[in-house]
Amino acid sequence: MTFTDAIGTCFKKYVNVDGCASRSEFWWWVLFTVIVSLVCRQVSYGLSGAFSLVTLLPSITVGVRRLHDTNRSGWWELLYLLPVIGWIILIVFWIEPSQSSRYATST
Repeated sequence: MTFTDAIGTCFKKYVNVDGCASRSEFWWWVLFTVIVSLVCRQVSYGLSGAFSLVTLLPSITVGVRRLHDTNRSGWWELLYLLPVIGWIILIVFWIEPSQSSRYATST
């Protein structure tokens, strides 16, 4: 998946937690949000906050779909609430290669 395809897909599926997200889709999205957030912060903290709010839901759903792609429940994303250790565990899960997933849909 290309950079622009990943961003478009994440915005289109911003409330859809069904199915899976490939590694490339997930990491292109992360790169997009980090870069745009840094640029927005240079312009204005208010703009950076607005961008963070706009991308919060798509970021959560792409993370859930990525976990589905590794054959895990999206509930694992709650580890994000556990500082440092939870973040490390989630990063390891998100880095893993795709599995044949029970969460995959026909679309």
